[in-house]
Amino acid sequence: MVKSMTGFGTVSSTVGSYTIIVEVKSLNSKFSDVTLRTPSQLSSKEIELRKNITDMLTRGKISVVVDVTSDSPEENLIDKDQFQKYYKVYKGIAESVNADAGELLKLAIQAPGVIASPNNQELPEGVLEAIPGIIEEALLECDKFRQQEGDELESKLRDYINAISHNLEKVEKLDAGRAGRVAERLKASLAGLNLDVEVDKNRFEQELIYYIEKFDINEEKVRLANHLNYFREILDATEPVGKKLGFVSQEIGREINTIGSKANDSDIQKHVVAMKEELEKIKEQSLNIL
Repeated sequence: MVKSMTGFGTVSSTVGSYTIIVEVKSLNSKFSDVTLRTPSQLSSKEIELRKNITDMLTRGKISVVVDVTSDSPEENLIDKDQFQKYYKVYKGIAESVNADAGELLKLAIQAPGVIASPNNQELPEGVLEAIPGIIEEALLECDKFRQQEGDELESKLRDYINAISHNLEKVEKLDAGRAGRVAERLKASLAGLNLDVEVDKNRFEQELIYYIEKFDINEEKVRLANHLNYFREILDATEPVGKKLGFVSQEIGREINTIGSKANDSDIQKHVVAMKEELEKIKEQSLNIL
């Protein structure tokens, strides 16, 4: 199951004169990193809420914000003492620099703590009881978003891994005639030396076999094909696969690098470069997979 760590979910619900809005955002992260902002009256349930968030979204940099507003005017009051304090401070600053005091009323109203919203007031019990359920709904919305993103990621990963398989097939075809090409190249190089000695054909064949065995890539090709098949099997799994895909990608890269270094063939090297390019795309996408 491929599921993205990038997700978003928001749910709005009304309880009496109060409107509760929960917004959940998640980004990729190696670990679970939860930021939770709720009304202060829910602080006693924070540990439980954090556990529920981690259980549902597992991993990622997760932000959950609960905002409560009220349609009743009495629930959105102005703290006059705070307002006057800010206004006096702003007015004193304005007078000290001979500045226009026309915007001071707006600045004082917008100052922290002047407007008392339900988030920092006493909330009815019914509102407090409703918030955990609304958070859960928003988490489910975020999880659906993650799954949709994951489906798109899976399609891309299959394309990338198939491209590596296609290049591996090309390498196998080129490798079939590589021994003959190596032999011809060595013979041509030897002939170009114009040595006034007779070459021992048996010794030459022995050295040629040693040379070819030293640069044999059959084992690497087999292991790479197995890793590619295992990568596809992981994509079909039902549990989170992000970390597994990362580990297998490392093994795929190791075999591709070894083929490139041992093959000693310019035509094969072109396909090795193409495989590396596709593997980099896989590594980049895997970082965002749960």
